Amino acid sequence: MMEGIVLLHKPKGLTSHDCVFKLRKLLREKKIGHTGTLDPDVTGVLPICVGRATKLVEYLTSDTKTYEGEVTLGFSTTTEDASGEVVEQKSVERVIKREEVLQVLQSLTGQLQQTPPMYSAVKVNGKKLYEYARKGIEVERPIRTITIDTFELLDDRETFEGEEISFRFRVACSKGTYVRTLAVMIGERLGYPSHMSDLIRTASGKFTLEQCYTFEQLEQFVEEGNVQEVFISIDEALSMFPRFEVDGELEQKIRNGGIIKVPTELLSSERIAIYNNEGRCLAIYQTYDKNPSLFKPEKVLVNNNELK
Repeated sequence: MMEGIVLLHKPKGLTSHDCVFKLRKLLREKKIGHTGTLDPDVTGVLPICVGRATKLVEYLTSDTKTYEGEVTLGFSTTTEDASGEVVEQKSVERVIKREEVLQVLQSLTGQLQQTPPMYSAVKVNGKKLYEYARKGIEVERPIRTITIDTFELLDDRETFEGEEISFRFRVACSKGTYVRTLAVMIGERLGYPSHMSDLIRTASGKFTLEQCYTFEQLEQFVEEGNVQEVFISIDEALSMFPRFEVDGELEQKIRNGGIIKVPTELLSSERIAIYNNEGRCLAIYQTYDKNPSLFKPEKVLVNNNELK
């Protein structure tokens, strides 16, 4: 049985769910899940968990994401990206200076309040927002707090002019950030309707675009019978957590989800990854809230039958 993380270079035109469906057929593996939705128009890094690694989705989803994109001033769209219908148009009738753009990007750095776009998968009263949007129904959307770590201008021009203006940017942001909404916010602060005209995710946590494989490359590995070579191991995926190796009775206790004591040097950690002496990850443990000197299971990755 296959297990691990496949780093897919998601192509344009497919939803993240489409990618999972295609990989299920390609790998002949039912247990597959992605680690963060990308819109159909967006390309780039899409880590996909296979087999036992599907239990890690929540940890990989929460990682910081990095994108490179393009914002276009001059008109806005229903979907906030290039695929939507035009909502508002306003020609850019003045010269916009580089310093002004830099100040706007700086103002959008740090913690922000963001309202998800109507064309998004956020659920309100059990329905996804895009289901309401397709019926022309406007509903109140939940405001969420996001964090923008860095926001850079990838354009060396000193001035921007023309009826429509486009410039590229790089942003590192928290889980749940809608980058197309950031593009709209940039336009608002510069005084013009805008939309996101291009976007690629260049990194998801520690995984980068350079590590990714296209569907065509994965198909080639499958044909050659060595597709497991492209998988990132569970160990590597969990390398952000301190490692604690156990054996004997303690291993059995962990497989049963028991509360344990850990070495003093690990007590300052919120989470730890626990391995047996054969190097297989057994579980993710977290601080026990009733007694900070103990750790409790957050996610057990094996059952009793798997390691006998």
